[in-house]
Parts: sequence; structure tokens; C-alpha cells
Amino acid sequence: MKTMAAESMRVVRPGGTIGILGGGQLGRMLAMAAARLGLKCAIYSPEDGSSAFQVSDWHLVAAYEDHAALADFARRVDVITYEFENVPADTAALLARLRAVRPSPLALGVIQDRVAEKTFVRKAGIGTAPFVAVDNEAALADAPAVTGLPAVLKTARFGYDGKGQRMVRTARELVPAWEALHRAPCILEGFVAFRRELSLVAARGIDGRVACYDLVENRHENHILRTTLAPARASARTRGEARRIAETLLAAFDYVGVMGVELFETEAGGLLVNEIAPRVHNSGHWTIDACTVSQFEQHMRAVAGWPLGDPVRHSDAVMTNLLGDEIERWQELAAQPSTAVHHYGKGDARAGRKMGHVTRLYPLGLRPAD
Repeated sequence: MKTMAAESMRVVRPGGTIGILGGGQLGRMLAMAAARLGLKCAIYSPEDGSSAFQVSDWHLVAAYEDHAALADFARRVDVITYEFENVPADTAALLARLRAVRPSPLALGVIQDRVAEKTFVRKAGIGTAPFVAVDNEAALADAPAVTGLPAVLKTARFGYDGKGQRMVRTARELVPAWEALHRAPCILEGFVAFRRELSLVAARGIDGRVACYDLVENRHENHILRTTLAPARASARTRGEARRIAETLLAAFDYVGVMGVELFETEAGGLLVNEIAPRVHNSGHWTIDACTVSQFEQHMRAVAGWPLGDPVRHSDAVMTNLLGDEIERWQELAAQPSTAVHHYGKGDARAGRKMGHVTRLYPLGLRPAD
């Protein structure tokens, strides 16, 4: 029987199988990238009919708390990763006793909790908005002394795309906001007056090598990413600082795989970490069409123990998410020049649901004015 030390250095050869926890569009695109490398993928998801099933070699539908199903899944794959950060940390820890899990359950557990995440980032010497953990009314009442007002009250866990948060402008709004979040453990974050939102997608291999994609600018609507501009028009100093932040975090976590780092660029030109995603990131979708090695292939390379690919960009790009019934424009979009259409194969086009994306390519340096 192999030791866990041997598991931690396991390399998956072509023909091997990578297990993916989660069956959404990120799992789908990971499986498609793995196939290019001759790797198979198996999907574990509690949701029957997950879109990643359509492109995987096999799948298993079971709860994340089903220990017998998890053990069976682990026995049938060579290494395990995940496509979203809300996989229960206990699930990842159980699997890690049976197979290499990349990124590690440690990174997953920290990043799942906004308080732990912000604390970790601060300890790594990287700036964030001021924040306070809130789990009772006394802490809630005292928090604005640290964060100031206005501030954003967020659930400590299980929030994404603007869910699980409330803007708080005055002290009298604190308790109603917390009650609207069902008095769950929260974090109050000071409101940052920022110039724009940026992000950087980076990867780290089992050998410790790091590869960073270009810094990009993100634009949101109703707390959902609408458009990513690649690359961001930024100074060499800003680009270098973003890379330094990503490299520091990857090393601090002893991370293996792709990580997304969301950043605020302040009015003074500095960078603050907003959130970390322990997975491939929506703002990196442009890499499928504008880079030789996409973020999805890069993640598969990293978790399989392969050398990382060159993240160089061969085209400028604008990626736009298709939400809800916008996916019905597929035929019109497919007719446009230099445009790649990505359909996620989901059935129910609910308002605000990410159904696909399009990426428009431009020659290097010739993307239209923002």
C-alpha cells in the first residue's frame, strides 16, 4: 500500500483518471481540458443531471456526506480535485486519507470561511479591507469602530455572486441586515473606495513552480461578473504587485492547482485582496481561446503532477457571461467574427444563471478602448 507521502507526489499518466467534486460548468470545462491531455475525468455530484456529466467518462451521484460513496469514488480515480469551494471540508479531508486531493483540504477549509481567509491573507503580509468577525449582537454593535460605515455584512461561509451579503450604511441598519442573513456567523468588511476590480489567475505545480496569467479587469452587474477585459490596462508596478500577491498566497498554502485572486485597485493605486477562489475562476475563461494553455488545462496539469504550461497570451480578449435566456442568442453570437461561443449544456435558463459565455479575440494591443 502506498504511503500518503507517495500519494502527495503522484503523477497521473495519460489514460489515468482525475476525480472532480462538483458537476457545474467549471467541472465541465476541466473535463474537456483533461481530454485534450489524454486524461479521463470522473464527476462526483449530489445533483443528478449536472452539466459536467455530459463530457466526463463516468459520474457518481451521491451526497457529499455519503462516506461509502466517497470511498468508492476515491478507489476508482488517481487524484481528486474540486470545481467549487463549497465542497464540505470534512468531505475533502476524508478523501485525502485515501487519495491525493489537490488543492489541499487545508486551503479549501481556510478559503471557505471569509474570516479565516482574511486573517490568513493579513498574516501573509497582504492588505485587505478592514474586517471584524460577527457572531453575536455585541460583536455586531462594536464592529463599526474597526470597519467604519458604510460597510458590507457578509455570511462567513457559502456566499457567492452577491448572495449572503447586505450593505450597511448606518448603525441602525446593522441588526436588520444580520437578521436578513438569519443571524448566521458573519464578517463585517469596511467599504473600500476602489477604482476598479481586478483579478489574477495563477497556478502552482507539485514542484513549486508558479505560472501567472495576465492581470485582468472585471466588471459586474448585480454582483455577478458580466465582463472580463484581458489584459487589464495597468502599470508594470501594478502587474508586478498582483503577481507578488498571488505567488505569496500560493506558497503560503503550499498550494497545487489554479487559484483565482480577486483584487481591489484603490484610488491611490494600491491593491487589496477581496477574495480568493481555490479553483479555476470565471475571470479566467478568456484563457481558453486567447492562450495556448488555458486555466482549465493548467489546473489539470497541476493536479496530475505534470509540468505547468506557458500562460502567455497570444490575443487580447473580452469575455462576457451569458446569463439566463441570453444563451438563446447562440446563433447570432456564433455568426460574429473572432468570437468563441461556450454553451454550458444547462437546461433551466433562470434569470441571473450562468448559461455560457462568449470570448471576442483581438490582435495583441488592438483591443478597443474600454
